[in-house]
Amino acid sequence: MITSTAWRGKRYAVLGLARSGLATVHALLASGAEVVAWDSNEAARSLILPGTGRGTADEVVGGGGAPQATPDEESPLHQPAAGPPPRAGEDLVLADPLELDLTGFAGVVVSPGVPLNKHPIAAKARDAGVPVIGDIELFAQTRAELPPHKVVGITGTNGKSTTTALIDHICRTAGLPSLAGGNIGLPILGRDPLPEGGVYVLELSSYQIDLTFSLDCDVAVLLNLTPDHLDRYDGFEGYAASKARLFEMQSRGHAAVIGIGDVPSAAIARQVAVSGRSEDLHKIAPGVCMDQSRWPALQGPHNAQNALAAIAACEALGIDNPSIDKGLETFPGLPHRMERVATKNGVLYVNDSKATNADSTTPALSAYPRVHWILGGRAKTDSLEACRPGFGHVVKAYTIGEAGELFAGLLEGEMPVERSGTLETAVKSAAAQAQPGDTVLLSPACASFDQFKDYEARGQAFRDAVAALG
Repeated sequence: MITSTAWRGKRYAVLGLARSGLATVHALLASGAEVVAWDSNEAARSLILPGTGRGTADEVVGGGGAPQATPDEESPLHQPAAGPPPRAGEDLVLADPLELDLTGFAGVVVSPGVPLNKHPIAAKARDAGVPVIGDIELFAQTRAELPPHKVVGITGTNGKSTTTALIDHICRTAGLPSLAGGNIGLPILGRDPLPEGGVYVLELSSYQIDLTFSLDCDVAVLLNLTPDHLDRYDGFEGYAASKARLFEMQSRGHAAVIGIGDVPSAAIARQVAVSGRSEDLHKIAPGVCMDQSRWPALQGPHNAQNALAAIAACEALGIDNPSIDKGLETFPGLPHRMERVATKNGVLYVNDSKATNADSTTPALSAYPRVHWILGGRAKTDSLEACRPGFGHVVKAYTIGEAGELFAGLLEGEMPVERSGTLETAVKSAAAQAQPGDTVLLSPACASFDQFKDYEARGQAFRDAVAALG
């Protein structure tokens, strides 16, 4: 795991004991820090105590259970950190930080899922003069102790995971030690440090950037900006300002890669150019014609933009063009992101369950000529206008979930619509009506929480329904 002498002897509160929270507790304790840990979920707290022989329920102080947000669907939980549970005792106490005097704490480390605009921990920490940070900030603080390396940070509303995984893949194809972290893969503090010359490729949501103050990316990437997560910000301007902070943390001379296909992103590019912080600014213009025929996992105009951003970032890292080309050709893609599940009777089945808003659905609709579109779930907005550029590709729409009736009403008159209700019913119906050359596409434009645990469970249900077709 990643540790730091800078944390030794200091005291931290860790709020939220999901997978990245547990990795944070591990790393802090291994570094010699004192940790107060808490989660309103008793099951999450219990992961620390069993079998340690030192900690007991009697050590749990405070009470009431501070309200915790379920991690946002755009910020999926990390994979479990390796190793045994931390040992409760002298250096680890379970306590609700809202019930403690935080004076003297070095930081309150919170999960990105905790809404700082609503949760009382923000005011509590501010009154005590204690910074509220995340695990990415802890990683930034320990960089000076790691073997010489570079960091690429990727943010944006859509395309972050694909671009992060693509840059990581190209780095490894070029023979560079690399790992993907942040909002993708394993918790960053739970990973072993890379050897000299390594590249940490970090997907960063706006929530994670809000909790980070000293991450100086060698290459910072902004893909796009469209309205999202507005319940956490003072309007769209606040959301955009959060993304812009990734560049404000950069040292002068480091590289910036910014898509300028939307007005807010183009404005940030102008700010970066005027500031003079980046002497290596790459602007990714929309509509650039590219030959994607040799990149099977990177189809559609949105993936052309993702690829251009990855190419610019890898060039800034000094990777040669043959290695970049090879990485683009061999990239396997990501689950639930325009994932080609199967071809049956000449019909292609594509799982795009990660498309949890209308803007992220649009590229998938545009990528295939004849689409049987399965959509619905828990709606984030009451509009599908962002999907309109792809309407001409839709043969028929099949609505499911809470938004089924709303979306059916929006689409009737634009295309044939079937109120399927459930995903399984929609897959069966679409399969029965699709012709060879058609695509059955799950691209819901909705969160999954009405019928599924998360978008991954929804995507797996689609895979299972396709497999059951025989």
